[in-house]
Amino acid sequence: MAEGPPLIDRVRLRSNQWRKLRSIVLNLATTKSFYGTKLHEWKIKVSRMNRIHDFIEQVPFTTKADIQADRAANPPFGTNLTRAIHQYTRFCQTSGSSTGQPMAWVDTPESWEAMLNCWQRVFDAAGLVKGKDRIFFAFSFGPFLGFWTAYEAAAKEYLVIPAGGLSSQARLEAMARYDATVLCCTPTYALRLGEMIGAASGVERKSLRINKIIVAGETGGSVPEVRERLEKLWDARIFDHHGMTEVGPVSYETEDMPRQLVVMEEAYLAEIVDPKTGKEVEDGECGELVLTTLDRTACPLLRYRTGDWVKKKMHRGRMLLDGGILSRLDDMVVVRGVNIYPSAVEAVVRQFPEVVEFMVEQRKVDAMDEIELLIEVKANAGQSLIKKVATKLRDTFSLRIPVKLAEPDSLPRHEFKAKRWRLVSGT
Repeated sequence: MAEGPPLIDRVRLRSNQWRKLRSIVLNLATTKSFYGTKLHEWKIKVSRMNRIHDFIEQVPFTTKADIQADRAANPPFGTNLTRAIHQYTRFCQTSGSSTGQPMAWVDTPESWEAMLNCWQRVFDAAGLVKGKDRIFFAFSFGPFLGFWTAYEAAAKEYLVIPAGGLSSQARLEAMARYDATVLCCTPTYALRLGEMIGAASGVERKSLRINKIIVAGETGGSVPEVRERLEKLWDARIFDHHGMTEVGPVSYETEDMPRQLVVMEEAYLAEIVDPKTGKEVEDGECGELVLTTLDRTACPLLRYRTGDWVKKKMHRGRMLLDGGILSRLDDMVVVRGVNIYPSAVEAVVRQFPEVVEFMVEQRKVDAMDEIELLIEVKANAGQSLIKKVATKLRDTFSLRIPVKLAEPDSLPRHEFKAKRWRLVSGT
């Protein structure tokens, strides 16, 4: 078996990171931008900062709340811009935030190109062949960053097939008609399309040439149970990837190291820290991913707390995220003393192919959080399946989680990021 990403000289990597980072910080210190003001408030002597360790020791974390506050005080784009606004040509926005309002981001052509270069590394790592592979984008192409950067990066070297505005049925038919070999979408939507192959759509698996699926947008891409189900439905190899609108494409999976996301450290200074102490965790330990942008300099972020919970793994001079994005820190709920993550619940549910869709309802009961699982199942699967799922949940979490049957087609279907966790009024 191959050894994954090429061996790199980590000393040289850190030197190149520092060269970029020092230039960014020196430039920011001369401006009245978000960070120019912050560096002044923090009383940081940038000229005396001589290495990455100094940067990490002296510069505090940036949080999403910090950026949101700056946007609220300086609408609509805030002050975290290093160029005059007329030099920005690209607009995108997050899919949402804790305030319920998405955050808009703008980029110059240079920063946009830097993100396209990162996406090309995702395609190269998946083993795509230029001039041969045809990439099908099952996106609706709204203002979300990932849609556009992935598509434009691919269009430089591959035949790209956009499917915005098409129904799921029409997308499957188009994949077959135009001999698409690679599918790009969320894990949830790949499952939904895969379930339709055959009698449900009239599009048979033998008419499809899809052999690789690149997924992102949700933690499911590295969940073994989700991957196994996708591979069986499509008879294709799954490649996970992750990124954020705030920073851009961050990691990729190689052909020979499944469920290991390689961080693009040429484009990011990455830290994995204990969220309580803020200190870097050891190899093999879990922590929160913190990122500093090195190439997307038109809207830079310094030590940005992503909220992604990951496991650090150093391999051949590179930082890997072992098992992908394990969860979101703000998604965890404590039920009777047990930490429950949505990805862990999905891992259990996906062991049962009879489950078509599911939803977790969370409510307060006597000031305590309780959850209940609603499942929508295939025909002829009912109460016996409910008992099996409930037993598996109990065995996994040492906790009794009620499972109820939902009416057919009553639960929402998702094309983009699935929202399977909802708060309801307590009883």
